[in-house]
Amino acid sequence: MSIAATQAAVQLQQQAETISPHQVIALLLDGALERLQQAQSAFFDGKLQEAQELVDRAIAIVNGLRSSLDMDKGGEVARNLDSLYEYIAARLQQDNATDPAAVLSEASKLLAEVKAGWDGIAEAAPVRAVG
Repeated sequence: MSIAATQAAVQLQQQAETISPHQVIALLLDGALERLQQAQSAFFDGKLQEAQELVDRAIAIVNGLRSSLDMDKGGEVARNLDSLYEYIAARLQQDNATDPAAVLSEASKLLAEVKAGWDGIAEAAPVRAVG
């Protein structure tokens, strides 16, 4: 089974020299959401091994987002995101044999809310590109 890179990963690679840290986080959120959507599709197509691999990749992205948090500078917001990312990863790692589609949907919804908030920050105060 070969899983292609996410659109977010391709964009990140193409813009590595000019992308801002804020944009990197936005692309990681996009990548996690893309993997969860792919996992849902694979699950509904009966491709359970592929769905699990995609979920594992989404978990890795969520854990990467979690490890990027600056708890000293981020304060309560960083602590809340840490708890949310921990919850999302834990939910995705559970044996969800009874209703995996609901778990994938819940994780997607939560990450979409974080992404909307993150995008709102960019609109309120544009960040300079690094490089």
